[in-house]
Amino acid sequence: MPVKSLRQEEAIERAALLSVTSYDIAIDLTDLPDGPAFRAVSTVRFTATPGASTFVDCCAEVESATLNGEPLPAAEEGRIALSGLRDDNELVIASVQSDTEHGRGVHRAVDPADKNVYLWTTFEPDEARYAWACFDQPDLKAPHAFTVTAPPSWTVVSNSGDPAVEEVAQGRRWTFEPTPPLSTYNPVVVAGPFVELRKEAGGYDLGLYARQTLASVLERDSEQLFTLTEQGLGFFGERFGMPFPQRSYDQVFLPEFGGAMENYGCVTWTDNILRRHEPTTGEWQWFTNVLLHEMAHMWFGNIVTMRWWDDLWLNEAFAEFACMWAAERATAYGDTAANNLVHEKLDAYLADQGPSSHPIYQPVPSVADAESIFDSITYPKGAAVLKQLMYFVGEDTFSQGMTAYFAEHAWGNTTLDDLVRSLEQASGRDLQPWRTAWLETAGVDRLGIEKTDDGLVLTAVGAHGAPHPQVVGIGAYRRAGDVLEEAGSVLVEVGGGRTVVEGLPDADLYLVNHDDTTFATTRPDAAGREVLIGRPSGLPTTLARAVAMATVWDMLSSGDATAAEAVGALTDVLRVETVETVVDPVLDLALRAVHEWAPDAQRAELEAQLTTTARHLVDSGTSRQSALRVLARTASGTDEVDRLRDEAGDDVDLQWYLLQRRAELGDLDADAVRALEDRDPDPDAWVRALRVRASSPSAEAKEEAWNAVVVERTVPIQSARLVGADFWRPGQDEVLTPYLDRYLEALPTFHEGGMIPGLALTASLFPVYAVDEAWIARAREVAAAQAAPVVISALTERSEEVLRMVRARGL
Repeated sequence: MPVKSLRQEEAIERAALLSVTSYDIAIDLTDLPDGPAFRAVSTVRFTATPGASTFVDCCAEVESATLNGEPLPAAEEGRIALSGLRDDNELVIASVQSDTEHGRGVHRAVDPADKNVYLWTTFEPDEARYAWACFDQPDLKAPHAFTVTAPPSWTVVSNSGDPAVEEVAQGRRWTFEPTPPLSTYNPVVVAGPFVELRKEAGGYDLGLYARQTLASVLERDSEQLFTLTEQGLGFFGERFGMPFPQRSYDQVFLPEFGGAMENYGCVTWTDNILRRHEPTTGEWQWFTNVLLHEMAHMWFGNIVTMRWWDDLWLNEAFAEFACMWAAERATAYGDTAANNLVHEKLDAYLADQGPSSHPIYQPVPSVADAESIFDSITYPKGAAVLKQLMYFVGEDTFSQGMTAYFAEHAWGNTTLDDLVRSLEQASGRDLQPWRTAWLETAGVDRLGIEKTDDGLVLTAVGAHGAPHPQVVGIGAYRRAGDVLEEAGSVLVEVGGGRTVVEGLPDADLYLVNHDDTTFATTRPDAAGREVLIGRPSGLPTTLARAVAMATVWDMLSSGDATAAEAVGALTDVLRVETVETVVDPVLDLALRAVHEWAPDAQRAELEAQLTTTARHLVDSGTSRQSALRVLARTASGTDEVDRLRDEAGDDVDLQWYLLQRRAELGDLDADAVRALEDRDPDPDAWVRALRVRASSPSAEAKEEAWNAVVVERTVPIQSARLVGADFWRPGQDEVLTPYLDRYLEALPTFHEGGMIPGLALTASLFPVYAVDEAWIARAREVAAAQAAPVVISALTERSEEVLRMVRARGL
C-alpha cells in the first residue's frame, strides 16, 4: 500500500487541532516464534477542537478501528480519516504488521546459530505508524503504556523498567508503567530469549541484554559497559542540571539491527558492535562515542524534542558534540578530539565542499525530506560548530545555558529560537550573527597563512562570501633536529579576508587551528607545506599531529597533495604516535589512501611502505591488533599471507582477514573458508565467509555477494556495509564493470525497509573502481530522477568522495 509522507504544514494543522493525552498499546507477540505477525491494539486518548476533522497514521493492516465507539473508514495511503471530533476522544485500532522480515518499524530476527527468534521495534523518523496507530509527528508527545503478551521463554524490555509479569494461557504478559510524555519515535519494545546482566551503579539500575549466542561476549565487556554508562549518566546529569529521571537504564544488543537508537531508557544497538574478538582501544573509543551519543539523546531528543524535523540538528548535532565532551571529561578516552578529527570530522569537511553541502538548519518540507539530512553536515559538522560555540561563550556559561534550557522545556518541544535564547541569556551575548553564519549558511571556510613584508597574515576565504565569525588558534613550530618545538601560539579573531597575526615569532611551520577549536579547512604556506608533508611526526602533541593529518587529507581530497605524499605523511606520524585511539583511524586513512586514492602504478610501492610502518607498530606493541590487520590487508602475495597465518596463531579474527586477502589476490581457498566458519564461535561467521568470497575477483563470488546484499537482502544491514567495501576492490575492474549498471537499476529500491537501508546500501555499494567522471554524473542523474530523498542525499555525498578519488588516481 502506498503511504504518504507527513508534510510540515499538515503537522502544524494537526497539532493545532488536538493534544494527545495517552497511548495504551496492547501487543501480542505469540505468533512470532513460528510466524511473522506482530499484533497491536492502540488505544489513543486525546482532546480536540469539537467538530474538527483530521487523520491518524497507520501503515499496518487494520483489523478494526473505532473513534468514540463508532467504526472508522478504511485506511488510505497509511492514514485513517477522523471526523466529528469531541472535546475528549478515544480511538481504538487493532492492527497487524506481517512484513516483519523486510518491512519498516518492526523486525523479526532469527539467530542463524541456534534459530532463536528476537523481536525489535525502531521508529525514527516516522515508523511507529507501521507498528500501531498513532499521531506520528514529534510535537504530539504523550505517555506510552505497554502491555505485551509474549512466549513463555521470552524477556520483554521497553522504556519503563520493572514491569509486572504474569502467567497467561499464551505465555507471559508484561505490563509496563506509562512513560513520561514522549514523541512517537521514542518508545520501543524488544523481546526474545535474551541473556540479561544487571548492576546497581551511580544510583541507577543498569541493564544489558543480548542474544544467547553472544552471552560470553556480553559478559566479557559488561564491566566496561557498566562503567561507561555510569560515567556518562553522572556527567550529563551534572552538566545539564537534570539527572536522568528514571532509575532503570537498559541497553539491548540486537541481531540484524541497523545501528543504534536512543529510545528513552532503553537504547537499542546492533550487536555487531559487540566485537567477537577482544576489542582494540580504538574500537572501545568508537563504542564509547556511540554509547554517550545515544545517552545524550535522553536529554536532546527525548526530554526536550524538536518541534519539527528542520531542527533535527537540535537532536543529532548536540548528541554528537555531547558524546565527545563527556568522553573527554568523564571517561578514560581523553583524546576523543584527536580521534574525531582524523575520523568523522574529515567526512564533514568533504561533504561541506561538494554538492551535498547544505546549512545545518534548513527547511524540511516533509518527513521523507528529513531522512535526507541524517548526514555528515548534521552530525560531525553540527558537533564541531557546537564545540566552537562552547569556546565562543565559555564552557561554564554553555553549561548554564543548557541547564536553563532543560529546566524550561523539559518534556516539551523546542525550536532553534528557544536554544539560542537560553544561551544568549546565559552569556549576555547577541548570538544572532553567530546563528546566521554557522547554522543558516552552508559551506566551510579555507584558512591559510602568509608571510608578508609587514608580518604574518591569516587569510580566510568563505565558501559563499565573507568567512564565519570565529576565533582560531595558530601555533608556531621550529625545527630542532627531528622534532618541531612550539615557539608560541596565539588566538586570532577572524576579521574578514585578511587578518594581521601578532605575537608569533619566526617559525618553520605555522599550524592554523592547531588546537582544533573551529570548523575550517586550512593550508600552510609554501615553506610550511614542506614541513607538514615531510615531517609531521616532529609535532609535539597528538592533537597537533591529528590537525596536521586532517590538513594533509583535505589536501589529498582537494587535489593539493598526491596519494604518495599523503601516505608518506601518515606513515611518518605512525612512526611516533602511541595514542591508540588515534593510531587506529590514521592506519585506516593510510590504507584508504593506498587502495582508493593511489594510481594503479603506485599501489604496490605504497602498500610496501604501509607494510613497513605496520610491522614497526606490531614490533613496538602499539595498536598491535590493528597493525596486524593492515599487514593482512596489504600482504604482497600468498607466501606473505602464509607467513602471517603462522604469526596469527589462534586469532580467528586475523585468520579471516588473511583468507580475505588471499581471495582478493585471486586464490580463494574455499575449504579453508568452510573450516574457519565451522571453527569460529561467532553466530554470524557466515557473514565473514561471505566477505571473503566477495573480495575474490571471481564472477561467481561477486554474483553471490550482490544477490545476498541487494536482491535477497539476507545480510543484516550493518554487515551489508562491510560486504560492500569488500565487494569493490582495486584491480578487479573487469569483473566489477557489469555492476555499474546493476547499481543504477537497484537505486530506486535501496530505501525499501526504511531510512537505514537507504543510507547504508546507497553509500556502501557505490562503485569505487571501474568508474569515471561521466558515470558518476550519470549516477547522480538517475538518483535525482528515480530515487527517494534519502538515497539521493547519500549518493550525492558518497559520489563526491569517489569523484575526487578518480581524479587523484588519474594524477
